[in-house]
Amino acid sequence: MTHTNNRSGRSYFNGIAAFLAVAVIFAAGACSPQADSMNPFFEESTLPYGAPHFDKIKYEHYMPAFERGMEEQLAEIDEIANNPEDPTFENTMVALELSGELLERVQLVFFAMTSSNATSDIQDIQSEISPKLAAHSDNIYLNSALFERVRSLYENRKNLDLDGPSMKLLEDSHRSFVRAGAMLTDEQQSRIREINEELSSLTTRFQRNLLEETNKSAVLVENEEELDGLSSSRIATAAEAAKDRGHEGKWLLTLSNTTRQPVLTSLHNRELRQRVWEASAFRGARGGDYDNREIIKRLTELRAERAEMLGYENFAEFAIETQTAGNPQNVLEMLDSMLPAVISKTEEEADQIRDLIASSGANHSLEPWDWEYYAEKVRQNLYQVDEDEIRNYFEFNNVLQDGAFYAMNLRHGITFEERDDIPVYHPDVRVFEVFDSNNQPLALFYADYFTRDTKRGGAWMTSFVRQNHLRGTQPVVVNVMNIPKASDGEPTLISYGHATTILHELGHGIHGMFSDVTFPSQSGTSVPRDFVEFPSTFEEDWTVYDQVLQNFARHHETGEVIPSELVEKMLEANTFNQGFDTMEYLAATYLDMEWHTLTSGDTPVEDVLEFEQQALERAGVDISYVPPRYTSTIFAHVFSGGYSAAYYAYIWSEILAADAFEFMKESGGLTRENGEHYRNTILSRGGSVDPMEMYIEFRGQEPTTDALLRRRGLK
Repeated sequence: MTHTNNRSGRSYFNGIAAFLAVAVIFAAGACSPQADSMNPFFEESTLPYGAPHFDKIKYEHYMPAFERGMEEQLAEIDEIANNPEDPTFENTMVALELSGELLERVQLVFFAMTSSNATSDIQDIQSEISPKLAAHSDNIYLNSALFERVRSLYENRKNLDLDGPSMKLLEDSHRSFVRAGAMLTDEQQSRIREINEELSSLTTRFQRNLLEETNKSAVLVENEEELDGLSSSRIATAAEAAKDRGHEGKWLLTLSNTTRQPVLTSLHNRELRQRVWEASAFRGARGGDYDNREIIKRLTELRAERAEMLGYENFAEFAIETQTAGNPQNVLEMLDSMLPAVISKTEEEADQIRDLIASSGANHSLEPWDWEYYAEKVRQNLYQVDEDEIRNYFEFNNVLQDGAFYAMNLRHGITFEERDDIPVYHPDVRVFEVFDSNNQPLALFYADYFTRDTKRGGAWMTSFVRQNHLRGTQPVVVNVMNIPKASDGEPTLISYGHATTILHELGHGIHGMFSDVTFPSQSGTSVPRDFVEFPSTFEEDWTVYDQVLQNFARHHETGEVIPSELVEKMLEANTFNQGFDTMEYLAATYLDMEWHTLTSGDTPVEDVLEFEQQALERAGVDISYVPPRYTSTIFAHVFSGGYSAAYYAYIWSEILAADAFEFMKESGGLTRENGEHYRNTILSRGGSVDPMEMYIEFRGQEPTTDALLRRRGLK
C-alpha cells in the first residue's frame, strides 16, 4: 500500500510541489465567521510535531480549509508567475515548494480519512470537492507564465550551479508541467481540464462504490455448524461482526480487498466457501448502485485520450515513463520472463491438490474456492504445520512491539514510546513517539491496525506531516491495516502473513520517518511507484530472522518461545503455494497492463467481464482455478489508487528487496553498521536522488532476479 498499496505503501507525491499532484481532489465551501475563527486548519498545529488536532477537527472544517487553502495558493502562484524579476531557482522553484501550506495541511489529513475513516460525511465531501480540486491543479500546471519561468530555468540549468537535489527538483518539475499539458494548445488544454475533472469524479465514485459493496457483500451465516473448521476465536469475531450490524445470534464473514479470503483456508463447508468467494470476486459487477463496470470503461477511455493528446501511444507508456522500468515493454518482458517457471510451479501445486481431492473421496473439479482450503491440507500433509497452531505464537502486540519495533531498534537504534496525550481519529488508533539513536525526537508514528466498516481494504502508509528542511518540519506518519480484532478480553492472534505485513508497512513508515531532505516534494516515500515498495518489502523477511522471531514469537498462554521445528516447518511450508501466489499476482498485473494499453483506435469495450477474460487468455494466465488477485471491478489500486499501469511495481520492487535482504544478511544482518549504511544511502534521501543510483551506492551493483526466485521458491 504507501500504499500503498496498496500493501501500501504508498508515495503520493512525485515531481513538482508534491501536493499539487494530489490536489486533484479538493474544492470550495462556505462557512460562518465563527467557524472561520475556530477552524483548526487555519493555524499551524500546536501539538508536538504539528500533529493534527483530531480533538478539534470536525467535518465542517474541511471545506472552508480547502477553499482558503486554494485561494491562498493561487495568490502565491500568481505572485511567482508575475514576478517582474528574472526567474531564479529561489524565486521560482523554492517559492513553488513553499506555496500552499494550508492546502497541504488539510489535504494530508482529509485524504488519510477517506481511506481510514470514510464516514458518509467524509465521502460526501470527497465527491463534491474532487472535480474542483482537479481544476485547481490544472490552474497551476497550465499557467503559461509560470511554466515559462520554469522552462527558462530548465533550459539554463547547467549554468545555475545547483546541487544534486536542486537539479533533480528542477528537472522533475519541468517534466511534470509538460506531462500535465503545459505545451499543448489552448484548445487541447481546455480538453485536458475536462478530462481531469471527470477522472477525479470517476475515481472517487469507484472508491466509494467498492467500500459500500464490500460492506454490503459480507456473508451472513445463520447456522454455526456451517463454520466448522474455523477456530473458536475466528467464530467469536464473526459473531461480534454480526452483532455490530444488527444480526445478533448470527455470524458475519466480512471481506478483505482481494478475490481470495482468509477464511477459505479453514471452512469445511464447500457451499459456504463458494458463497464467500463469489461474494468477493463479483463485487462491483452485480448491477445496482455500486456497480463499477461503466466507471472502468470510461476511466480507461479518458486515460487513453489524455495520454494520446500528450504524445504517448497509450496510458501505460505515459505512466511508466517516470518509473524505473521506463516503458511498458520492459515491464512485459520482466513478467514474461517469470511466467514459465510460475506456470510450472502452479501446475505442480494443482496436481497435488487434485490428488488430495480425489483421495478424500470428493468428486468435484478444482475451483477457486477450493484452492486455499485444499492447499492448506496439502501444506499440512507435506510439512505437518497448522496455521492455527502458528497463530498461537503470533499475538498482535508482541509482533508489533517485540518484533517490528525491536527489529528497528537493533538495526537503527530507534525506540518507540507510546503517548496517550496525542488526539486520534478513532479509539483503535495508537500513537508512538519515535526517538533516534541519540535519544533526540525523530517522528510521531500512528498505528491503526484493526478492520472497521469505514476503512477500505488492504494496508498502507501515509503522512500527516512530511519532513523537510525548507519548512523545518519533522515527520508524522501512519500505518494502516485490516486485522480482525478479537472480541473483548481475547488476544488478537494473527497469521504469519499479517505479521510480515506489519513489518512491510513499518518499512514504508521508516522511509518517511528517516527522511532528511530539503524540499517537501522529495520527502520520504516521494519516489517512483516501482521503487517505493522496495524499502517495505525488504522488511518482510526480517519477521523470521532468528534474532527477531525469538524475541516476539511466544505462545500467548504459556509464554513459550516458538519451537525451532515449528519455525522450520513454517518456513518450508511458506514455499508451498508460491505458484498460486505469484500467478494470481501476475494475472492482475497483466490485466492492469491490458486496460492501460488500450488506445482510442481500439474497439470500445462493451463488456468488462468479457474483456477481462480475453485479456487473461492473451497473456497466457487464464487459469480458472487461479483468478487474478483483483478482478477489474475491485481493482482499487489501478482504478481509484495511484497504481494505474503500475501494479507491476510490487514485483519490480521485490527484485530489489530480495537482493538487498540477501546482501545485508551476508554483511552481518541486523547490525547498526548495516542500518546506518541503509539509512544513509536509501531511506534518508527520499526522491532527491535517482533511485537506481541510490541502490547501486547501497548494494555496489545492480540487482539480479536470482534472490527473488529463491525468495518465492521458484528456483
